[in-house]
Amino acid sequence: LYLSCSWPPGFRIDSLLRWETTDYEEQIGACLPESWEEVSGYDDAMNPIRTYQVCNVRELNQNNWLRSDFIPRKDVLRVYVEMKFTVRDCNSIPNIPGSCKETFNLFYYESDSDSATATSPFWMENPYMKVDTIAPDESFSMLESGRVNTKVRSFGPLSRAGFYLAFQDLGACMSLISVRVFYKKCSTTIASFAVFPETATGAEATSLVIAPGTCVPNAVEVSVPLKLYCNGDGEWMVPVGSCTCSAGFEPAMKDTQCQACNPGTFKSKQGYSFCIQCPPNSRASSGAASLCSCRNGYYRSDTDSADSPCTTVPSAPRNVISIVNETFLVLEWSEPRDMGGREDIFYNVICKKCLPERGVCSRCDDNVDISPRHLGLTQRRVAVRNLQAHTQYSFEIQAVNGVSNKSPYTPQFFAVNITTNQAAPSAVPTVHLMAATASTMSLSWLPPEKPNGIILDYEIKYHEKVSTIAHTMTAQRSNARIEGLKAGTPYVVQVRARTVAGYGRYSIPADFSTNLQSDPPKSWQEQLPLIIGSATATLVFIIAVVVIAIVCLSSNLATKWCFPSVFLGIESPIVTPGMKVYIDPFTYEDPNEAVREFAKEIDVSCVKIEEVIGAGEFGEVCRGRLKLPGRREIIVAIKTLKVGYTDRQRRDFLSEASIMGQFDHPNIIRLEGVVTKSRPVMIVTEFMENGALDSFLRLNDGQFTVIQLVGMLRGIAAGMKYLSDMNYVHRDLAARNILVNSNLVCKVSDFGLSRFLEDDATDPTYTSSLGGKIPIRWTAPEAIAYRKFTSASDVWSYGIVMWEVMSYGERPYWDMSNQDVINAVEQDYRLPPPMDCPTALHQLMLDCWVKERNLRPKFTQIVATLDKLIRNAASLKVVTNSTQSSGVSQPLLDRCVPDYTTFTTVGDWLDAIKMSRYRDNFVNAGFASFDLVAQMTAEDLLRIGVTLAGHQKKILGSIQDMRLQMNQTLPVQV
Repeated sequence: LYLSCSWPPGFRIDSLLRWETTDYEEQIGACLPESWEEVSGYDDAMNPIRTYQVCNVRELNQNNWLRSDFIPRKDVLRVYVEMKFTVRDCNSIPNIPGSCKETFNLFYYESDSDSATATSPFWMENPYMKVDTIAPDESFSMLESGRVNTKVRSFGPLSRAGFYLAFQDLGACMSLISVRVFYKKCSTTIASFAVFPETATGAEATSLVIAPGTCVPNAVEVSVPLKLYCNGDGEWMVPVGSCTCSAGFEPAMKDTQCQACNPGTFKSKQGYSFCIQCPPNSRASSGAASLCSCRNGYYRSDTDSADSPCTTVPSAPRNVISIVNETFLVLEWSEPRDMGGREDIFYNVICKKCLPERGVCSRCDDNVDISPRHLGLTQRRVAVRNLQAHTQYSFEIQAVNGVSNKSPYTPQFFAVNITTNQAAPSAVPTVHLMAATASTMSLSWLPPEKPNGIILDYEIKYHEKVSTIAHTMTAQRSNARIEGLKAGTPYVVQVRARTVAGYGRYSIPADFSTNLQSDPPKSWQEQLPLIIGSATATLVFIIAVVVIAIVCLSSNLATKWCFPSVFLGIESPIVTPGMKVYIDPFTYEDPNEAVREFAKEIDVSCVKIEEVIGAGEFGEVCRGRLKLPGRREIIVAIKTLKVGYTDRQRRDFLSEASIMGQFDHPNIIRLEGVVTKSRPVMIVTEFMENGALDSFLRLNDGQFTVIQLVGMLRGIAAGMKYLSDMNYVHRDLAARNILVNSNLVCKVSDFGLSRFLEDDATDPTYTSSLGGKIPIRWTAPEAIAYRKFTSASDVWSYGIVMWEVMSYGERPYWDMSNQDVINAVEQDYRLPPPMDCPTALHQLMLDCWVKERNLRPKFTQIVATLDKLIRNAASLKVVTNSTQSSGVSQPLLDRCVPDYTTFTTVGDWLDAIKMSRYRDNFVNAGFASFDLVAQMTAEDLLRIGVTLAGHQKKILGSIQDMRLQMNQTLPVQV
């Protein structure tokens, strides 16, 4: 839209605008000149212009109106009007009444058609809508040339087909030189490989209009929805979502286009990266390639990435050495001359038994033992046992790598032929005791499974169990009788067989005993005293039990005094029936057993990693999908164990799964399972869309109601109550370890602080104390000083989490050092209430921070208190004064309120209160001194672009502190 009273060269100077004006004769019933007069003139560049003038300053009660032509709206919601005008100084006009003005009023009138007449609508404020009273920056006198003033005003929202502009003069001497009507828009733009269309600004100056975007050709969305916001100044801001170039295409034209990769180059996946040359032994004959195909004879394994070079199969192993000892064989060899370009080399040993008379060889049976194994060997040495004596064998030693299964040919191998020697017999199976007397034992056994020749005889070795002096004897058959033994004595017996090749191995040691000499039985007269004594003791015990039961029931004594455990000195723990108790996985001798017991093993084929979203202590954290048989596919979070881990790192990594797998609660992160039988080792949990609570709150500063925040706190407390009931102590409860899902449900996570108590972590959050790493700002004093971690110390940490939530992720104790925090807490300093924090919530925080741990509330009480506050929402409207110390010494409290006199500039002050993002807003709006800042209101903040409610509250709260320091009493609008 464009409308102007000024005319460019080439138009006739007597052309008239003919805007509608009021008629004074109709207005006041007198014959007076017209109110506004259309006059020709020249501008500063001597260009002819048309102006409207009015100067009835000598007449009282002026009410002169000027109305523009009908202006079509064209779907615009907010209109801007730029006016250029001159005004004469009333003091320069002699002999005028006191009604002279130096201002005029701007109005507008909406209509669905061009229907206005000289009398309709009525020349008055209603039905016209007033925009503003316009005052000049400079006026002029008769002795000076006219000084042109320029003012811009806006109005909206507009809803009808068009509007009229109207100018009301109430007694000024002025000239309206030009009027320009315009609107603001955000022009078509391309950002993050997405096209956003031209978009008009919103109805209000602070409105944000959403413009949906579409990816440029050959780009795909990374996240949805894809949109930009158009602000009131016609500027794009707050991009949401983005696109990236598809696989086979790279960014071009300053990230506004995606162009195809040239032949010979490729790009394997979507993203912002550029095309790269094909890896060795691969090629891409056409453009837009997402993968370079391997040349003939070269391959990629299933685990190779697209940018890995193509490799080939290795050559055969070399320099095979064989050592034969009877039926025992050792094979050693050197690595292949050509590894095929890969490091993942393995070896297979294929055993074949040959029959020379038939000229054929067949696979060895399962009795042949190849150690450590016959397939997938990483070392170049094996030991072969249980071969048959005097037998010819052929051993093929293959070299394979990660692409050998891709090749259509059999792996290359080195073959070695071996003939075994005459071997001793194998071990005799278990020896059996057939009969025994006080001095003899009759034994029997089976011949060896592999005699490897004719058994000549057997050797029997025996000795008393308490002695190492052994005796031997021989037997021709598979049985023997040992004589001359001691009565009632245990003996250890072993047997071995002998052939012409020598003795075989002894049997497994067997324990047998000879019989005792039989004693004559005692008469009943001799046993009578023992019988009477036993009966008497039994009777006394029964009477004592009956008496104790009667006393307990009649006197209603405490239960613990009425159980046998009292007499034994044992205090029996009280365990609620059906309640699970946490089991520390580090108590297992084999940590893998704890993982198998508490965590479900997931087949790696069910897990699909989509993108890396962070880094953990032991590796990357990814977002992915889990599809278990018979269940729908779900989005999951995946923690992976980095390559090159140690056994201890693997144990510590999986210990978190062993802990998490024992919990089942809606406010505890749920473990889906683990992947331990393939690489990488993974822990799979449910996916929390909004991530960590501290960063989520900072991102949404001031966007939640108090009830919503208390609901989050209630969920965290419920999860901690569950853990406390299971006798589990978290030790690292903090907002960073609370995860938030899309429904704002908070869940306790990160059960791995034990590694910080053992390892030398460099995270500044965790400070060394007594040899371990402790999160100082969140930890109770007794845990810092004496490492006494209990549910009571978790309650202290929960109070800090409450403060984090109510302050929208502010850092506890701000910029104080860890040692200063320890000293301050020791001096009874406690965090003050966050801005707008209900008194009841801050009191609950203070209860959690009681120095005597036994006086702190239990999590059961905390949940009950929060439930009561939620049911009685009115109690949450009582807000604590932010300057109240709550028993805190004033010097320590003053650290929380920045002293504005310590800052050189307003920008430094904004940095101190973590609002540095608005430095330019303050400077551009002219708020460059603390005196001006102290006068600011919420409207001022909104006008300069501070639109987030939470940020407004924070800045205004600091301004209030500034005013208190200045001893001012001006109210701040919050």
